[in-house]
Parts: sequence; structure tokens; C-alpha cells
Amino acid sequence: MALAQRRIQKELKSLAESPPAGISLKKADDLKTWHVNIATDSEGIYGGQVFEVIAKFPSSYPIEAPEITFAAPVPVHPHIYSNGHICLDILYQAYSPVLTISAICISLQSMLASCKKLERPPDNDSYVRRAGLSPKGTRFMFHDDTV
Repeated sequence: MALAQRRIQKELKSLAESPPAGISLKKADDLKTWHVNIATDSEGIYGGQVFEVIAKFPSSYPIEAPEITFAAPVPVHPHIYSNGHICLDILYQAYSPVLTISAICISLQSMLASCKKLERPPDNDSYVRRAGLSPKGTRFMFHDDTV
């Protein structure tokens, strides 16, 4: 756990003191769960809205990916389910220990910025009915990088 604690403390300090543009730490009461705000471009489809993501760190972080979900209100997006689960490869099989929470949030911000149509994933209703609380138990298919 010492590696995880050192890494999380370093990332927390960096995010609090010099966050990327449009990314801000909302709350981090401990080293296990953070709430981070992601601002969207005022010119984009979301019109400058701010969305909150929740990052939960496993004891094996950064070797294992953090669990990242959107808090309500969840943005309407073709790769974001209404329960906050996100279909993005870097959160699962394409995750690398070199990725920081800031880098992940920038990827989410970019994903939101590139959205052209406000719609849920086609299988949203069935997925939300059967999905567990954590998206980490899901085997997403990553085949659409156009959104």
C-alpha cells in the first residue's frame, strides 16, 4: 500500500496546486475516493457545463486502474451510460500505470468535447439493468473511436 499512498499523495498535490485547464479537484476527503470537476468547452455541445467524476483508488494503484464514474447528473454521451459508467479503453484494458488521474480527466474532457450528438449508448437500458455498482466487472467492446 505504500506505493499507492505515495503515488496518490503526489497526484493529489499536483491536481490541487496546478490542475490542467478545465479540471478541478472538488473533494478528496481521503486517499481512496476523489471527486473531480471537468468543465466542457462553452462552444461545444455541452455549452460549458461542468460534470463531476468520482475516482476510487484500489490498494494496488497505480498497477491497477482506478474506478472512474460520472456522478449525477450524468452527461448524455454515446459512450457514457446513465448510471455513470464510462466505455473508454484507458479505464480498462488499455490502462497503463503511467496514466494519472489528471491525464484520465483530460481524456474524458476530450471525449466530451468531440461529442456531436447527445445520445446514450444503444444498449443503455439493458446495461444499466444488469450492471453492478462497479464498471470494472464489465467487458466493454471498444470499437468506436469516432465520438
